[in-house]
Amino acid sequence: MIEPAALTEAGRQVLARASTEGYTLLKPRENEGHKGTYGRAVIVGGSLGMAGAVGLSGMACLRGGAGLVRLAVPRGIVGIVAAYEPAYMTAPLDDDEAGRIARGAKSEIARLTEDATAVAVGPGQGRSEALDKLVLRLFGKLPMPAVFDADALNALAEDPESLRRHVGPRILTPHPGEFRRLIGAPDLKERGDMCLAAKQLAAETKCVVVLKGHATYATDGDHEYTNTTGNPGMATGGTGDVLTGLLTALLCQGLAPFDAARLGVFVHGLAGDLAAADLGMPGLIASDLVRYLPQALRHVIAT
Repeated sequence: MIEPAALTEAGRQVLARASTEGYTLLKPRENEGHKGTYGRAVIVGGSLGMAGAVGLSGMACLRGGAGLVRLAVPRGIVGIVAAYEPAYMTAPLDDDEAGRIARGAKSEIARLTEDATAVAVGPGQGRSEALDKLVLRLFGKLPMPAVFDADALNALAEDPESLRRHVGPRILTPHPGEFRRLIGAPDLKERGDMCLAAKQLAAETKCVVVLKGHATYATDGDHEYTNTTGNPGMATGGTGDVLTGLLTALLCQGLAPFDAARLGVFVHGLAGDLAAADLGMPGLIASDLVRYLPQALRHVIAT
């Protein structure tokens, strides 16, 4: 379990500089609200050796405000994942000899996602032929909003036309390397050119694209947003997994995909800035973002 951090004087200074003007903010919690009011999240991912990735996503989804969070992970790591945080649920899936989600998990995932408000696919999942096919099926068939990250994006890159075939809202969260694979442009380097390509991809596929990195860029093809929060201390493994969980939580609370993307990357970066103000950048790790999410989220609740 990761305990939340207290707000310090350094943190107050960070918040004083972080304007929320123009964002779609979270509504205050209803007095009669219950856990079902704030959505049911299912996060599909994890594999042997990468249990932490899906665990970070689950903890961020909880801290992001989702009412119920369930992690669907390979049977061999379910005990590890469950031990990270008692407040989310875990569901064991059939796994293969390498500790990844196996082909036989398809029906169980369908059952688990049947009543989900939002779904995330990809954190720590690894790759196999069967798993790639499962990702393509989930991308095309899930009717609810869904976030696709990490190796789920690499699976989609194997069949670029699949990006145009989906029935529900989609958020794609590639880092630059994943984005180049997604659009088949290995030599694309300039950030400005990558943002233009992201806007084109979003327009053609009707997905929201979140191009991660310095000044993370989000677009739905018609609108675009360049984030102003965040710092180099966040250039460490697992921070993208935290973002995936946070975006899923915001979708669970009813934000439209582009609004969730804009607010999510802002809050994610703000949590990183709060952490860096207290801890410094070199020693910052992904779980620190989870610790500071509550303070960052308090800053984006409508009054």
